[in-house]
Amino acid sequence: MSVVKTLGQFIIEKQKDFPYAKGELSRLLRDIGIASKIVNREVNKAGLVDILGEIGTTNTHGESQKKLDVFANEQFISALTCGGECCIIVSEENDDAIYIESEVSQNAKYIVAIDPLDGSSNIDVNVGVGTIFSIYRRKSLDGKATLQDALQKGVDQVAAGYVVYGSSAMLVYTTGKGVNGFTLDPSIGEFCLSHPDMTIPKDGYIYSINEGNYGHFPQGVKKYIKYCQVMDEETHRPYSSRYIGSMVADLHRNMIKGGIFIYPTTASAPNGKLRLVYECNPMAFIIEQAGGRATDGFERILDKEVTSLHQRSAIFLGSENMVLKAEELMKEHSPEIGRVIDIQSASSLDSDASKVGNL
Repeated sequence: MSVVKTLGQFIIEKQKDFPYAKGELSRLLRDIGIASKIVNREVNKAGLVDILGEIGTTNTHGESQKKLDVFANEQFISALTCGGECCIIVSEENDDAIYIESEVSQNAKYIVAIDPLDGSSNIDVNVGVGTIFSIYRRKSLDGKATLQDALQKGVDQVAAGYVVYGSSAMLVYTTGKGVNGFTLDPSIGEFCLSHPDMTIPKDGYIYSINEGNYGHFPQGVKKYIKYCQVMDEETHRPYSSRYIGSMVADLHRNMIKGGIFIYPTTASAPNGKLRLVYECNPMAFIIEQAGGRATDGFERILDKEVTSLHQRSAIFLGSENMVLKAEELMKEHSPEIGRVIDIQSASSLDSDASKVGNL
């Protein structure tokens, strides 16, 4: 008879990996798990209650907000505010950072960045959606938390994860000690360990990209797509094209089966479209911990300077060998994009240096 291990039990067991921790991170992960159960319940009721469709407002990126976007955002903010372990929340749905200054959170050490409902445009047609979250520890515990506490590099994350709401709800997370997945058992209302020590295959045979934008892609991306489509028995090509339009759903499939997910720069999005803080960084942390690779085509995602809450980035992540091949073609056929990234990185470093000099 197999022993069922719940998310809560697993988190408590792993507290010993963090000698400085006193249970705050464990409780924070628990709060995220509780909020995701509530969101999953509403996702499963979509179509039966009045929670489908747009609400008539837009978020900070000018994107129409779905009713479930707003509902999910409210649930995670409520759970994180009441939990008392979080001092700042950064959400895709809010222009500014949310500073939590309640009595229960006055000594809170953690910052949470979150995309409450990734792929929400799919919800009306009953296609998988998800939640992405990233957790940072405050750099300084003196005084109140500041915006700089929320603008840390991805490499500074202490935990990250995603929840996929599909045929079953599954929570996958890492604290820098590997990746583990938990499936929600509706009969007991608990996330149970179902995918211990998850790893992504070094090679994969699936590429995920919105090929409808092909004409706007950099030449290096076009070359990679053509490479994927060429017949070659030795490398098991052509590869399969699979694109859901929800980063969580596409990444989760590729995590298990092997593959690459690409969202490059385009003419209309010269800096990329996905957000670095609460989409690219957490997913890159998870993929690297699972043995994969995550870059913007030239630079490691987790090493990128973070200068604003809603900063955008291109992203290439997934099976290591597939990402390396895509990088090779980007450097060969789109070197001008790499030069732009170098200039942007240098500008960020100069800006940081001037801030230090003015202190």
